[in-house]
Amino acid sequence: MRNEPAILTFRESRGKAAGRAADRERRARGRGKHRPRRSRLPTIRTLAEVLEKARAAGPCTIVVPAAESDTALAAAVEARRRGLAEAILIGDRDGIADRLWKLEEDPSRHAIVHQPDDEAAAREAVARVRAGEAQLILKGRLGTGPLLRAVLDRDRGLRAGRLLSDVVVTEHPDPEAPRLLGITDGGVNVAPGLAEKKAILENAVRVFHRLGFERPVVACLCAVETPTEVMPHTMDAQALAEMADRGEIAGCAVVGPLALDNALYPWAARAKGIAHPLAGRADILLCPTLEVGNSLAKAFTYLANKPVAHVVEGARAPVLIPSRVERAEDKLFSIALGVLAAREGP
Repeated sequence: MRNEPAILTFRESRGKAAGRAADRERRARGRGKHRPRRSRLPTIRTLAEVLEKARAAGPCTIVVPAAESDTALAAAVEARRRGLAEAILIGDRDGIADRLWKLEEDPSRHAIVHQPDDEAAAREAVARVRAGEAQLILKGRLGTGPLLRAVLDRDRGLRAGRLLSDVVVTEHPDPEAPRLLGITDGGVNVAPGLAEKKAILENAVRVFHRLGFERPVVACLCAVETPTEVMPHTMDAQALAEMADRGEIAGCAVVGPLALDNALYPWAARAKGIAHPLAGRADILLCPTLEVGNSLAKAFTYLANKPVAHVVEGARAPVLIPSRVERAEDKLFSIALGVLAAREGP
């Protein structure tokens, strides 16, 4: 019996929240905020197509600090062979050369800078970008922390006045409707507040604009679909959706709070009585915390066996921070995503 008041309160709250959501939806429709989903598919629907578009954009130069990584080197070698990018490899010269020979690649085809200290290698990579010698950074065997410290150095880094956030691009799990799907932020911001979530959202939207999405749909992920003060992330999701309705977040549609199922599938949204016309049609999943974003992105790799690409948005140049255990193929996709970001910056 003690649970009954809480259940009734939740139901009443759900009803009131649903009414407010319906009012927002009607107002937004009147202003054209929630237009029906695009009549044409986005230009790029798979990561293989990302690779092709990057190759058509022409080669740029990547710099790889602590390059003694088999998968990072394999990706850099394949990027050169496919005409995506040339590489500057920073690290232990002999270790890099040995790994290149094992990949049947002549080390003389690459610029190798001997700097065996990881933190110094990260600083050297940033310096090469600042000097215009490279257009993007791919993490080698060093951790993300040392690399981002060099990127964020106030005097010698790559700050651009925006929050940095990681955007994962993968493929939607529905095999009947292939399309790209973004997940953010699983790599940089641990516990973002409302202002940080807005910046993370805008970074992801910027990336998807470069991929051909005119007006991507962003779903603010939460455990439940009803705003409730006892779950602060649901209140942030509601606030972000209202910001988009007011035009404070441009170039996208924002829906939330939504759980994962009704963010990805319209039938799941209908089953839960969610009337929003964009529920189940997310292009980008905005995660409430780093733990959620990181786990969800890795689930696509290790549970769904989907390809993934990463790019850190918000710096003066794209920064690629794939996990050190990710496949070389995925790191190649990250390079392709970075090439598009470097060629088609904000």
